Amino acid sequence: MRKVQPSALEHRECCSWPRLWERRSCFHQNKAVYCFGIIHLDSHNLEGLSNFQQDQKISFIQQISAEDLQMAGHYIYVDTSFAKQGEKAVLLSSDLQVEEWSCLRLVYQIAAPSGPASDSSRLNLYLRFEDESFDRLLWTATEHSDSWLIASLDLQNSSKKFKILIEGVLGQGNTASIALFEIKMTTGYCIECDFEENHLCGFVNRWNPNVNWFVGGGTVQNSHSILPQDHTFQNEMGHYMYVDAVYVKHFQEVAQLISPMTTAPMSGCLSFYYQLQQGNDVFSLYTLDVTGLYEEIWKTNSPGHPAWNLAEVEFSAPYPMEVIFEVAFNGPKGGYVALDDIAFSPVHCQNQTKLPFSALEASCDFEEDLCNFYQDKEGPGWNRVKVKPNMYRAGDHTSGLGYYLLANTKYTSQPGYIGRLYGPSLPGNLQYCLRFYYAIYGFFKMSDTLAVYIFEENHVVQEKIWSVLESPRGVWMQAEITFKKPMSTKVVFMSLCKSFWDCGLVALDDITIELGSCWFPKKLPPTPGECTFDQDECAFTQERRNRSSWHRRRGETPTSYTGPKGDHTTGVGYYMYIEASHMVYGQKAHLLSGPLRGVTGKHCLTFFYHMYGAGTGLLSVYLKKEGNSKGSLLWRRKGEQSISWLRALVEYSSERQHQIIFEAMRGVSIRSDIAIDDIKFQAGSCADMEDVTQQSSGYSEDLNEVEY
Repeated sequence: MRKVQPSALEHRECCSWPRLWERRSCFHQNKAVYCFGIIHLDSHNLEGLSNFQQDQKISFIQQISAEDLQMAGHYIYVDTSFAKQGEKAVLLSSDLQVEEWSCLRLVYQIAAPSGPASDSSRLNLYLRFEDESFDRLLWTATEHSDSWLIASLDLQNSSKKFKILIEGVLGQGNTASIALFEIKMTTGYCIECDFEENHLCGFVNRWNPNVNWFVGGGTVQNSHSILPQDHTFQNEMGHYMYVDAVYVKHFQEVAQLISPMTTAPMSGCLSFYYQLQQGNDVFSLYTLDVTGLYEEIWKTNSPGHPAWNLAEVEFSAPYPMEVIFEVAFNGPKGGYVALDDIAFSPVHCQNQTKLPFSALEASCDFEEDLCNFYQDKEGPGWNRVKVKPNMYRAGDHTSGLGYYLLANTKYTSQPGYIGRLYGPSLPGNLQYCLRFYYAIYGFFKMSDTLAVYIFEENHVVQEKIWSVLESPRGVWMQAEITFKKPMSTKVVFMSLCKSFWDCGLVALDDITIELGSCWFPKKLPPTPGECTFDQDECAFTQERRNRSSWHRRRGETPTSYTGPKGDHTTGVGYYMYIEASHMVYGQKAHLLSGPLRGVTGKHCLTFFYHMYGAGTGLLSVYLKKEGNSKGSLLWRRKGEQSISWLRALVEYSSERQHQIIFEAMRGVSIRSDIAIDDIKFQAGSCADMEDVTQQSSGYSEDLNEVEY
């Protein structure tokens, strides 16, 4: 398929629609399809997917009938000939439901003149669940191309109904355009393929001058080798992929076939059928994740049976990842390698009897007990404690009101004191991401006051992989460590007191261990319905911006004895706050969420707030529904609450479009800074509606009490 100029083969059927996705037809000649325009909706799509309509909420969007969109050979597009830079064209499907894992494929093209990436056109795909007030960004693309590209997107099975929303945002330039040729959703995983369709399930060959993957079977007769029948249909008309060594010119020539990137976490058994004609070639399977980690997970150089051989490989993709089928030839007499019927199952392979790793078992917030963590001996060590809200010592990181671990609390500090906390056993040869929060109190020298070691069980060897160098005192700080060891290991947290004159307290909370790297590139979609303020202010706005407005800040606030020392997310990130020294008593600042869609059922708003200072005023949360001039009060706190970040849970419902408003009012003195962080919107009722906070200013006798 190729794209031609409109003067040659164009036949416009819907030329009168202004500022919207337009539909154009194809010109058929000698069984080839020559197209100018942008979308063809496959008539074999699942029910509802063909019934896309254009969102009436966008001023330049008009309705497209389902009958029109089901006609084969048509396309829809948007370009700058009838829309301006930054304007959006939106397609919205009817209600869908995927009770089984499904794969959504788009054939698209973004055309634009060369220019800054920030001004490029963008194609976004969202999922709009019926019970959520926000849309989930599943995929975005800005890559310009002169040909059609394929995007394969995994949709996890869910009992919830949802809509697919496709948004085209025009960039700069007179020739900017966004085109869609096909939208198709099928049951199964995007990584699966029998190679019977012409889009090859989104698999692509990495071009090599000498050796490449080709489509075999059907009417293909372009190989010097005697290729097999396909595995799917067991006949000559079925299709498969193959690599032929006849054109190899150098030692270790490599051909690579790359799968579409996974877009949802998955773990289980990856299977495929292959034929290897010669034994000197190496057929390997690799994974390439978004962090650039390239890892071999399977390899063979044995020809096996002359017929198709089944291979099964344990496969885990906790975040976006590609699978690469690679063939390395040792010479032109290497024969061929054929591949067919790639499949995936969420259960583990037959030779795997149990789960290799459970993130749930390896993590702990210490609210109930020590989970699967333990200490090597009794006596001085880590103690599970709880601190009531107070003005002197921070509570736990999870909610500000719960339990955490504190080293060297009940016992007098002693020179050489060591406290060790052991984690559960972790299988070897896997990459892990360890995250935890820690806080340091009282030490003059912080070096090695807290360290993390890897204990290799088989070799009884400890290796230090992290230690505290310097850290703000009394602030919950997040640490992230990526590690991988060939042997089974345990993570060990060690607190060390070197001398009697320099001993303090070490706090530990919210330990998580997950598969993969801790580093995530910025190209991943943001977590829907959440805002940490670390990148920007998300969709939040203010009626006016001046010195008395909400401010985005990191670190301590300028006024002493009020405000947080760091944010809640990582300890070194950003939060929003009011600076009381720039305001007068009773003055208010308002932070407004973006418009939230009205849905039936309950919503749960979660956020963390910080109200420390003798003159602290009020923090209120309002619900403002569309059409109402004023908001209704949902939640309020008055006066000094704690030196800790405290968690708030607010449950509400609204069937109309609405906004959430955070209102902070300055108190009686400049020690009245109020801060918020880590806002999250969720569908459904709040799991725990209790949010007990102290209303005093620090005069209660038990404000600094520690519970064991």
